[in-house]
Amino acid sequence: MPDSLDGRTRLLMIDDDRKLCRLVTTYLQPLGFDVTAAHTGPEGVERATTAEEPWHAVILDVMLPGIDGFEVLKKIRARSQVPVLMLTARGDETDRIVGLEVGADDYLPKTFSTRELLARLRAVLRRSAATAAAVGHGDAPPAELVVGPLRVNLDARSALLDTTPLVLTPVEFDLLASLAKAKGRVKTREALLDECRDRNYDVFDRSIDVHISSLRKKLGDDAKEPRYIRTVRSAGYMMVGPE
Repeated sequence: MPDSLDGRTRLLMIDDDRKLCRLVTTYLQPLGFDVTAAHTGPEGVERATTAEEPWHAVILDVMLPGIDGFEVLKKIRARSQVPVLMLTARGDETDRIVGLEVGADDYLPKTFSTRELLARLRAVLRRSAATAAAVGHGDAPPAELVVGPLRVNLDARSALLDTTPLVLTPVEFDLLASLAKAKGRVKTREALLDECRDRNYDVFDRSIDVHISSLRKKLGDDAKEPRYIRTVRSAGYMMVGPE
């Protein structure tokens, strides 16, 4: 997680609902957050990618003037792996799936309570801090998992396929690392959710399948003839691969 000289958390909220932005700011300000608001897609992209200091996290609405939240997220992801929590007024499952595939770290319908927003923000910030700590641990020898041509560096939180770096979201990396560490053993969806999402999810939450689908695409994997990630019916997923 980026350092902050005053110890406060820098949060960018991209949402055209000015009343909601004021509500979130009023709630989070006393809890150590400095909230900056942007109210259009283009403004959000500019603020997210040109800030003098890096943001700790971004709250991003789907429905925005100018360009929608998915396009904003794509442009952010081209420059940064800052944690992104997406919001939608529609609560549409399709929106949720697309957002996760594009690279959102979490997803929250706009009927959220401020306490749930805070809990989810803290969860993605903890994962971001863990990533920064691992990357900054440069003196220790790398802990590397090797599955055929796939190499997963746990300390640097990076992965190579042959010699090509994989661009993974924090959740995708956690999934890949969890499956690689358990190579040859089935990991249930519930176990993967517990390890990768840092909070209690409903056991029927299918977002894990969306992340697995995205991870497979980045690995060039085929669910029908998997080289790396095999679906085990009614159980979960398992890492396979050549020795």
